[in-house]
Amino acid sequence: MLQELLTAAAAVGSAGVVYVASAARVVKQYERGVVFRLGRLAGEVRRPGFTMVVPVVDRLHKVNMQIVTLPVPAQEGITRDNVTVRVDAVVYFKVIDAANALVRVEDYRFAVSQMAQTSLRSIIGKSDLDDLLSDREKLNQGLELMIDSPAVGWGVQIDRVEIKDVSLPDTMKRSMARQAEADRERRARVINADAELQASKVLAEAAREMSETPAALQLRLLQTVVAVAAEKNSTLVLPFPVELLRFLEKAQEHPVEQ
Repeated sequence: MLQELLTAAAAVGSAGVVYVASAARVVKQYERGVVFRLGRLAGEVRRPGFTMVVPVVDRLHKVNMQIVTLPVPAQEGITRDNVTVRVDAVVYFKVIDAANALVRVEDYRFAVSQMAQTSLRSIIGKSDLDDLLSDREKLNQGLELMIDSPAVGWGVQIDRVEIKDVSLPDTMKRSMARQAEADRERRARVINADAELQASKVLAEAAREMSETPAALQLRLLQTVVAVAAEKNSTLVLPFPVELLRFLEKAQEHPVEQ
């Protein structure tokens, strides 16, 4: 009798161990567990740690709650100003509702990927080329809103969207290079013209001052001669202006008048 009781107890204990082993589950810190009992959503989402399910009856699906980096394949489109470009981007998103991510959509990763590609093509058609090249922050925000609106119902939250690269045709690159070169040349000419204008104003003012004092003109001539004479590899031809003769005549007449 005792032997039969011990055998029964051992059998029950073994069955209990097998039951616990088949029912025990461990949910990691970055996961959430969703239980389906006979195909229906059962109870609340299981938190990280040790949890139990009913063997055979329950199915535990673990959902990753980490931020997912999803590259968006390059999309080719025509901008609003009729330029063909190829644009690729990257989407950062995470699951905020594990139950909805499994129930509301068949594959939330694939759904987010397709929505991102569609939204990216839409953004290309609504934007000018200059906006794609220089105002990406605004386009990133618009793209994020377009993807996030349907994704909220899937239990997914879009964390950030970034446009990675904008590829242009070679002909457009050459045209933009010529445009940039022409713009730099235009700015250089404007700067030179402005410098000439300022120099002409200063020279005109200097000429007016020298016209009132002829001696200043002669001193300036002598300074120029000294500066040119410093170069020993050149021949100096010194002009003899008429004003200097008049200055010397006046200098000779002045002591006679006294």
